[in-house]
Amino acid sequence: MRMLPHPTVVEHRLNDWPLAVKSIFGMWFVYYLTVVARAFLTEDPWTIMANRLLTVSIGVALTAGIYVVFALYARDTKIKQRIVIGGVASFVAAAAQAGLLIAADRFLEKPQEEMRFISREGYSIVETGNTMRLERPGQAPLVVTWPRLNQLHGSDQFRYAADSTVTWFFFFAAWTAFYMAMLAQAEALRVERRLAVAENAAQVAQVRALRYQVNPHFLFNTLNSLSSLVMTGRTDRAETMLLALSTFFRTSLSLDPTAEVTLAEEIDLQRLYLDIEKARFPDRLHVDIRVPEGLEQARLPALILQPIVENAIKYGVSKSRKAVLIEIEARHLGDGRMVVEISNRLKNGGEIDLPTATHEGTGVGLANVCQRLEARFGNRASCRYGPIAGGGFKVSLTTPVETHAP
Repeated sequence: MRMLPHPTVVEHRLNDWPLAVKSIFGMWFVYYLTVVARAFLTEDPWTIMANRLLTVSIGVALTAGIYVVFALYARDTKIKQRIVIGGVASFVAAAAQAGLLIAADRFLEKPQEEMRFISREGYSIVETGNTMRLERPGQAPLVVTWPRLNQLHGSDQFRYAADSTVTWFFFFAAWTAFYMAMLAQAEALRVERRLAVAENAAQVAQVRALRYQVNPHFLFNTLNSLSSLVMTGRTDRAETMLLALSTFFRTSLSLDPTAEVTLAEEIDLQRLYLDIEKARFPDRLHVDIRVPEGLEQARLPALILQPIVENAIKYGVSKSRKAVLIEIEARHLGDGRMVVEISNRLKNGGEIDLPTATHEGTGVGLANVCQRLEARFGNRASCRYGPIAGGGFKVSLTTPVETHAP
């Protein structure tokens, strides 16, 4: 014998009761409206409405019973089992409706509207309530009283109940089908929400993993720079670089790997990094940063510019004997987007060819930047790069201008 589910499980399976109640009362209310409309076409609408109110009350209770049975025993089953359980519950409710209405018939008042017909034989037939009067010319009227349903023979009551059960079965089955459709829709929405949550979690994990690639990449390059300074006896510059490095890591490592910062904050982080590199290349590294006030609050993934600036140093400044200018410029595109460009070129011009490799070394570089932009903004962002005339390299990041955290 199947036991009733644990109370907490019961509560969970009945948690959609407000929607079920609304649908049950809505269905029977519509039915009652049709009864009201029909009743006012007669001479005694109030009796009809009162009688049908009992029908509706019984129907509401039985439909609620179908909901409870279905929610407890069919919610977590396969569709075929749901159909079987719903069909059986609807049939039982229809039979109960028919039986209860037959039992209650003795207490119901018959409508006192008068209906008159003329038979083929020319007799007038007048039906009032549960009586029928046959008026014959030249003869006394013949009055016939219809028996109550409970006064019929057992077989007659059974046939009447069977006919009534068939009628009510389709009524209850209609609500059951509607409720099953609501369940299917709710399940589809839950699956969609779970997929959205899973997709968001995967995106967060991807962003976190990409963000974690930045620090080892940066630390590797910085330690190489420190090693070069120490080995060449430039300890004062190494000390300056260490102080700047500690400030940079204290700032960057305190960020959540999935955090976003404003463009102004991102530029400040890059200034710290460039100060570190200036200790290594005091004569060769020159920086020009231009960010309009209107874009300072635009949000970007933290340290999104870091690999680009590192590459500009590694493949530009460190490989050239002349002064190199690194430019960071942000511009508003006028369509709700902005572009941030990072480039390296010879400060005083010239045709010398600066190395433009971007995927060497640890293999992070632009691949990391482009993946992080895609993970955050999707197809609303773009990442373009390539050599520039006269030598050097430029990277252009186009993103939506968003000033609030998502």
